[in-house]
Amino acid sequence: MTAWTPADIGDQSGRTFVVTGANSGIGKEAARDLVRAGARVVLAVRDTEKGAAAAAEIGDGARGTTDVRRLDLADLASVRSFVADLDGPVDVLVNNAGLMAIPERRTVDGFEMQVGTNFLGHFALTGLLLDVVTDRVVTLSSVAHRIGSIDLSDLNWRRRRYQRWLAYGQSKLADLMFAYELEHRFVAAGSPLRSVAAHPGYSATNLQSRTESIQDLGMSVLNKVIAQGPSMGAQPTLYAATVPDLPGGTFVGPSGFQEISGPPVPVGSTVASHDRETQAALWDLAVDLTGVTPRIRTGARS
Repeated sequence: MTAWTPADIGDQSGRTFVVTGANSGIGKEAARDLVRAGARVVLAVRDTEKGAAAAAEIGDGARGTTDVRRLDLADLASVRSFVADLDGPVDVLVNNAGLMAIPERRTVDGFEMQVGTNFLGHFALTGLLLDVVTDRVVTLSSVAHRIGSIDLSDLNWRRRRYQRWLAYGQSKLADLMFAYELEHRFVAAGSPLRSVAAHPGYSATNLQSRTESIQDLGMSVLNKVIAQGPSMGAQPTLYAATVPDLPGGTFVGPSGFQEISGPPVPVGSTVASHDRETQAALWDLAVDLTGVTPRIRTGARS
């Protein structure tokens, strides 16, 4: 079978994609290919100046269009403001933005920064946008979900000693479990929407230079030795966002050794990620923490 590439993306004219964190890394590369395919892409970014620079770069010779909007996932008020100002419909929401292995700090709403940005901010965004989403939600996880565990009693690391990599692993496991639980709820409601997940493997992006530790140096070396570039890292996202007949609940990642690199294919995930009881409990906890109750609309499921 021939490997999938962005050249396989069908015509996306008339379709709108919201991509969080689209000013750099795999988010920008995904946005670039979507615009090349004719889509309107909303670049949902914390820094609109950087977003405008990315949009100018992406728009050079592209068929589609870009629209830069401010979104700070570490501030629930910003999430609500973004949704209130966005024109619908949105065909595909891509929950891409994220932080990795940073020192301990808090969001505006008091959440541990990694779980607050990577998971809770996207949970709120998804819940508030579901009324205008027409096709699917794509949520970015990571191979680091394998080291994660969900502590429902201390999701925000208030009682435990903070460990940056375990906090990152928890946040990416939470993203994956959210994607699975959202799909379960779509199916139960007979919704026409789909929830899928993706991970980029090991891709050289600016995440590896922001841990604010000596690890930045080590990862800069790994970026040069084993990492794939951001354009390849974006391919699982693009596959998850555009393959027309992709089943809901699919997890997409690179096809190479240990899912580090390679063309995108459906992949598996840990036993823990499929724990239905924890998925549901995590959903309920996210509702309590964010004040957002996603409304799953019913309809004929194709």
